[in-house]
Amino acid sequence: MTPEPIILLSRRMFLPEGERSGAIALQDGRIGAVLKGNAPPTDRPIHDWGDRVIMPGVFDSHVHVNEPGRTEWEGFDTATRAAAVGGITSLVDMPLNSSPVTTSLAALEAKAIAAQGKTHVDVAFWGGVIPGNAAELAPMIERGVAGFKAFLCPSGIDDFPEASEADLRVAMPILAERGIPLLVHAELPVHPAPEEGDPRRYATYLASRPPEWEVEAIRLVIRLAREFGGQVHIVHLSAADALEDLAAAKAAGVPITVETCPHYLTFAAEEIPDGATHFKCAPPIREAANRERLWQGLREGVIDFVACDHSPCTPGLKLMEEGDFMRAWGGIASLQFSLSVVWTAARARGFDPTDLARWLCDRTARFAGFGDTKGAIAPDYDADLVVWDPEASFEIAPEDIQHRHPLTPYAGRRLFGRVEATYLRGERIAEAGSLIRPACGRLLWRTPTPRPSARL
Repeated sequence: MTPEPIILLSRRMFLPEGERSGAIALQDGRIGAVLKGNAPPTDRPIHDWGDRVIMPGVFDSHVHVNEPGRTEWEGFDTATRAAAVGGITSLVDMPLNSSPVTTSLAALEAKAIAAQGKTHVDVAFWGGVIPGNAAELAPMIERGVAGFKAFLCPSGIDDFPEASEADLRVAMPILAERGIPLLVHAELPVHPAPEEGDPRRYATYLASRPPEWEVEAIRLVIRLAREFGGQVHIVHLSAADALEDLAAAKAAGVPITVETCPHYLTFAAEEIPDGATHFKCAPPIREAANRERLWQGLREGVIDFVACDHSPCTPGLKLMEEGDFMRAWGGIASLQFSLSVVWTAARARGFDPTDLARWLCDRTARFAGFGDTKGAIAPDYDADLVVWDPEASFEIAPEDIQHRHPLTPYAGRRLFGRVEATYLRGERIAEAGSLIRPACGRLLWRTPTPRPSARL
């Protein structure tokens, strides 16, 4: 069904050139025009959002949906339902922890079939690089996969083993030739983790994954990027100690981009209680001083954008009876609240919604290969929009959580930035924390372009 042509008004629209008052004309699911000031005389319905912010819909490039195979952890229906009410209009699904993992063309097709008709927002897919699957990479690229993720340490899933430097040397020329990015979980166990310590204490888990693991992994990735010239990307940067190497690499023209996550920008290791395994993730949440250095990395542009790394599981895997950080599943559920979480921390540090539009919408869409239709309020772009109130605060209650399991360290937390409405290709699909339209998301397929720039 073609959506009704409408006009949206706001005194706070966030366009590529910055904030301004104006009107957005929506036509056939796209943005027909962006107008200064009030809308001209028209027969079209006008929705006046007053002082509410209108921003491009959030494009989250790091989400673990887990379907098919582990739908009891999460699934396309529940994940994209949470995304829609949180102002996210597009997401890219990671190649694990589904079963089968997305490391072959057959597995990619199985995932697309599993998603069909269930998505409330648009969904694209990352593939995976593992030992021995180099022959699958080109066919997956031709099918439209957005890029490929590799682990430099055990992933936690036996059928997604870590890639060695030799594996990356085989894969990277294939990806570079076709202009497809390699995403890297950058932890390299350069020395054994200490085995002593109380497993209920967060400090024990933190010590088991020291910042040196990230620093050494990132140095390896930088070296390979220099050699092969293809775009590489560091997912979920936690260790601020790596910022100096990353800044130097970018200054030298290495095609590398970096993301961090809402939880690294919000929480601090010193504040995590004993046994609170719902805070566990990998890499770990580090100290408050490290968190502030990550914010400085965002401010200076060394970190390019923020993605949520929504990685849920069943409560039994997450909440070990003994509160054992060493055995609990690592991953934080956050998809629904990522906009508000980032805004709450950002506003306290002097940032404004223009920064959020850059970190959560524009750069993520361009990185994933969809920056010509997503991530901006501009003529001919998809009419994917989020309306939100930066001054309104709310407390996360379990009954409001749309994820399959209401288990998140953000529960009970008071946040600023309440999402009022979400539009997907001109249709209002969610408002006031509720889904109001049937599933109407589409699957997104990337068109390869030879050796794109990593400059975002």
